[in-house]
Amino acid sequence: MYDPAALQSELAGTIYSGKLHFFATIDSTNTQAMAAARAGAPHGSVYFADEQTAGRGRGDHRWESESGAGLYVSVLLRLPLAAARLSLLPLAAGLAAADAIHAVTGTAIDLRWPNDLLIGERKAGGILVESRLDGDALAFAVVGIGINVQQRSFSPALATPATSLARACGRPVSRQALLVALLKSLEHEAHIVCDEESARMLPARIEQRSTWLRGRRVEVHGPQACTGTTAGLDANGFLRVQTAHGLVTVQTGGIRAPEMD
Repeated sequence: MYDPAALQSELAGTIYSGKLHFFATIDSTNTQAMAAARAGAPHGSVYFADEQTAGRGRGDHRWESESGAGLYVSVLLRLPLAAARLSLLPLAAGLAAADAIHAVTGTAIDLRWPNDLLIGERKAGGILVESRLDGDALAFAVVGIGINVQQRSFSPALATPATSLARACGRPVSRQALLVALLKSLEHEAHIVCDEESARMLPARIEQRSTWLRGRRVEVHGPQACTGTTAGLDANGFLRVQTAHGLVTVQTGGIRAPEMD
């Protein structure tokens, strides 16, 4: 179980100080955070749970949220961010999660565009960012992060085979330590996204942490469905794919290794 008092102490001096909201059971931390954001909750508010009964992934996919087994957290950010740079925020959150996992477990994370955290070929976590714009600027964003921590078994029906941090590193992993590391790393990456000069380096940083973004044969799923070879990210964090018909800049959707070529 989490120790809320210790968490408050460990996060003193951060944007999250005094803004932690823990739920033993909740439908979805992102749903709760979005409602709180619309009601005026402040920047840095954190909503995390021991269990979700209706956890959500990107594209309304269900996120399995076993009690006491995973990290289920959503963070409300009110950032001075232009709408044009909002597409960088999920990528920055992925970097934050990868850094936190490595710091706590020593496990390397492969980032699969746009929002998957992989260990080898197996999925260990994901990112869901929901937002509201105010004209050409961000009003608020909710960054939802789900990480499989202690799970030992998974549904065979998952699109990508799954794993957990405990399975990958062969020992139990502290969700509390992971949450603290994640929140601190996310605060750091949020500052980077908001700084124009630093944000320009973000796509290159993502490419260095991913085996999927250059020279990888992929299938793109979604409204821009195609098959081709990845050719890196553009300045907005969109994926470039070289297809038989030319270069496609994929703004939304997901990628997988092709079943047949």
